[in-house]
Amino acid sequence: MTTLIVIDQAPYGSWSGREALDMVFSLAAFDQPAALLFIGAGVNWLRKSQDAGGIGQKTVEKNLAAAPVFGVEQILAEQSACERFRLGEEDRLNGVELIPSVRDALDRFEHIVFAG
Repeated sequence: MTTLIVIDQAPYGSWSGREALDMVFSLAAFDQPAALLFIGAGVNWLRKSQDAGGIGQKTVEKNLAAAPVFGVEQILAEQSACERFRLGEEDRLNGVELIPSVRDALDRFEHIVFAG
């Protein structure tokens, strides 16, 4: 019974994405299988070397780096969104699995929660 948390918003400007991240970490911490899927502008969460100091926030890169420690099983990203936002392999965080079809990815999970 794996839960998929879908984030489709840019990493800064709203707290809903961070709340979704807290949710996936909480699920995983209680041995509930959980995964993350970034689609649309949400793929920008996966960009390396972000600097959010100018807007008074911490970068999300450190939060995502903790995902394996918490037991998050997968971090997925919509391939077409990565291409649209010019997020190549060298720009993306390690361990991200690209998916060609969001629909196919959604079909793999029993529970789906959309952030925001």
